Amino acid sequence: MRIVSEKSLGNLLVYQSALNLSDMAWQIYTPLSKELKFGMGGQFIRAVDSIGANIAEGYGRFHFRDKIKFYYNARGSLWEAKHWLLLLHKRGFVNKENFELFLSRINLAGKQLNGFIASTGVPNDQ
Repeated sequence: MRIVSEKSLGNLLVYQSALNLSDMAWQIYTPLSKELKFGMGGQFIRAVDSIGANIAEGYGRFHFRDKIKFYYNARGSLWEAKHWLLLLHKRGFVNKENFELFLSRINLAGKQLNGFIASTGVPNDQ
């Protein structure tokens, strides 16, 4: 499903990775109990979904300083998602295999996001 035009957000590898993380997170979230969905699971899914949402919002902004603020927010959400993933794993709600797979994908997305931020041309002192 294409939601944007030619030189678009949907063509960005970092955005595609964020969407894939959201899909993976949903697979972790859906089997959780109602109580966990309301608490820890909800925090996890919101943090993961926020990665792509912030990339999208930054992409739609005009000035690079405005863009970069949202890309930094995406990076913060990425780290928050790691936190919730770790807690879900430590408490036995995510098995080792799914934990390691998600962690490797989120680490890759973090590297992509850092590279994307660097490509915006933000001066080093900002």
